[in-house]
Amino acid sequence: MTTSSHMPALTEVLLPGLVEPSGLQLQQRPIPAPGPGQALVRVEATGVSFAEQGMRRGRYPGQPKFPFVPGYDLVGTVLQVGPGTDQTLLGLRVAAATKTGGWATHALVPATDLVPVPASLDPAEAETVIVNGITAWQMLHRHARVQAGQTILVHGANGGVGSLLVQLARHAGLRVIGTAAPRHHAALRALGAEPLDYAAPDLDAQIRALAPEGMQAVFDHLGLDSARRSFRLLNRGGTLVVYGTAANLKASGSVLGLFARMIGQLLAWNVLPNGRRATFYDFWGGKTFTPATFRRHQHHDLGHVLDLLAQGTIRPQIAARFPLQEVSRAMELAESRTVLGKVILLP
Repeated sequence: MTTSSHMPALTEVLLPGLVEPSGLQLQQRPIPAPGPGQALVRVEATGVSFAEQGMRRGRYPGQPKFPFVPGYDLVGTVLQVGPGTDQTLLGLRVAAATKTGGWATHALVPATDLVPVPASLDPAEAETVIVNGITAWQMLHRHARVQAGQTILVHGANGGVGSLLVQLARHAGLRVIGTAAPRHHAALRALGAEPLDYAAPDLDAQIRALAPEGMQAVFDHLGLDSARRSFRLLNRGGTLVVYGTAANLKASGSVLGLFARMIGQLLAWNVLPNGRRATFYDFWGGKTFTPATFRRHQHHDLGHVLDLLAQGTIRPQIAARFPLQEVSRAMELAESRTVLGKVILLP
C-alpha cells in the first residue's frame, strides 16, 4: 500500500486497477463541500463485501472505471448539508448504501439516501445490516414471500447476508437449513439454523433427508451450477432466489455474459409447469425506472432491520474490525472465505 506524504483532512482508499489487496492505496485530499441535495458524512464504519472483491478483479457489473474509491455502504454522522437540503439532518447518525465511495473518512452522499440509525447502536454493528440487511429482508419477504412454519435453505449461511437471512427467517417463524464449513456449525446452531457441510458429496441427499417435502425457498449466491441443484430442491410453489455468482469470482470471460446466461436460465425455469419459481435479486433493481419506490422500499426495509438490531432481536455478526489504514489486511481476510459475518473498516 502506498501513502502520499501530504496529510489533509480527508483520507480515502483508492482502487487503482486490477491489483492484489496489497495494491490498494491511501490518498488524502481536502474535504469537499456538499452541493445542493448532498450531505457531508463523517464515516464511522464501512465494510468489506463481496462486491469490492469483485470490483478488485474488474468483475462487478456496472462498476466505475479505474481508479475509484470502493465502499458499498457506510454509517456516519452528518457534518454539513448543501444548499436547499434538510437542515434537520445535521448531527444525525445515518446509514447509506453508496455502491462506491464508502472507504473514506468523509463522504458526500445524496441526502435522500440517508436512513437514521438508532442512537443506541454501535456504528460497526449497524454497518453489518445496511446492504446485507436490506438484501436479506427483501429476498425473504419481497421475493420469496415466505410464511411462518415453512422450511428454507440458505447457502453460505456463515456470510454477511447468509447469517442475517438465518436470523430474519427464524424471527419470522421459519425453519432454516444452512450450508457452511463445519467450523461455523456451532455458531449457526446458536443462530437457530440446522447446519450442513457445504462440501459434503451427498449434500443434496442430506437436505432431502431433513426436509423430504422440499424447500419453500432456497437462497443461492454461488452460480449457475449450484442454482440448478437448488431449483430441484424446491417443493411445488417454492421459490429459488439467486443473488450472485460467487463461484465464478476468479473466472475469465464476460461478467455481463455470465449474468445474462444466469437470468436466461431462471426465466426458462419459470415457464416449466411444476409450480416452482426462480428469481434474480438485484440490490439496485428499480432505481433507474422507479426511483421513488426503490428509495421507499430501501428506507422502510433498512429501518425495520435496524430496529430489530437495536431491540436485540437479531445480533450483529462482525468477523473483524480494522482501521482504514489496514484495508489490505481487511480485504485479504474477507477474501479468505474463512470468517463468520462481515469484516468492518473503522475510518
